[in-house]
Amino acid sequence: MVNKKSLSIFLLLLSSIAISFGGLIMRNIEVANAWQIIFYRSLFFSISISLILIFQYRFIFFKNIKQIGYPGLLGAIFYTIANIMFVHAFANTTVANALFTLSSIPFLTALLAYYVLKENLSMRTVIIMLTAFLGIVIMIGEGLALGQVYGNLMALVTAFSFSCFAITLRKFRNVDMLPTLLVAGLFILFITFIISYDALKLPIRDLFLCFLWGGILSGFVNYIFIYATRYLYASSVTFFMLFEFALGPFWVFIFLNETVSINTLYGGMLVMICVLVYSLFEIFNSDKKIKKGRINIS
Repeated sequence: MVNKKSLSIFLLLLSSIAISFGGLIMRNIEVANAWQIIFYRSLFFSISISLILIFQYRFIFFKNIKQIGYPGLLGAIFYTIANIMFVHAFANTTVANALFTLSSIPFLTALLAYYVLKENLSMRTVIIMLTAFLGIVIMIGEGLALGQVYGNLMALVTAFSFSCFAITLRKFRNVDMLPTLLVAGLFILFITFIISYDALKLPIRDLFLCFLWGGILSGFVNYIFIYATRYLYASSVTFFMLFEFALGPFWVFIFLNETVSINTLYGGMLVMICVLVYSLFEIFNSDKKIKKGRINIS
């Protein structure tokens, strides 16, 4: 018997490592502006999700798109807002400010899940999450700056919208929400095309990086995210995003030889340790429940 909760945790760790290269990719894009990045990343993301749907459902996936109903449409709207605001946040404020605000996602999700889904967290989980947040503060505390209100606001909107997206997936976990990603991708394409239809020409290098980011990494990561919300609490799923935030600076240091402060190294290590400890606790508890015949994956 496959322990789907443990599998979800493993896949979330793997996907967090994969998507942590997003910052490195964005740093290597030379010409594209924020709207161009969003357009091409969403184009390749939509193609990737379409191929997954065709592989999974063959050519009857249009029927599955209809079946997502208003929950899927609501989730697509939240995801669209989060995706667009995410790029604008990093384009209009410091990386430190953006990461600090986005690291609130697990806590916003936990708060919403408590009121909307009646999901409670154990004291151990709360302590681990707060310790991980402390790690984020250590990582980026020196880089936090006042001002840049627009970028900070975009980061806050991203955090809230993504939390709402996670809550929607969890609340309607009995609905196949995978087509929601395609609907969201098409929403984003439509919006960005209207805004930047006359400025979409990019060099091959930037197009390839957008393909790598949207078509490969985002496609895989969001597929895993949809899967994991069926078996893990909403706040648990979003908690793994902190692993992504912690790893990002390390890739920039390794591949671009950018200077990384001692605080970034120590804070990042603390975050990763917290996520790994949390994962081990969850896997161990899940395995115990299976052995006792009382596993609950809802």
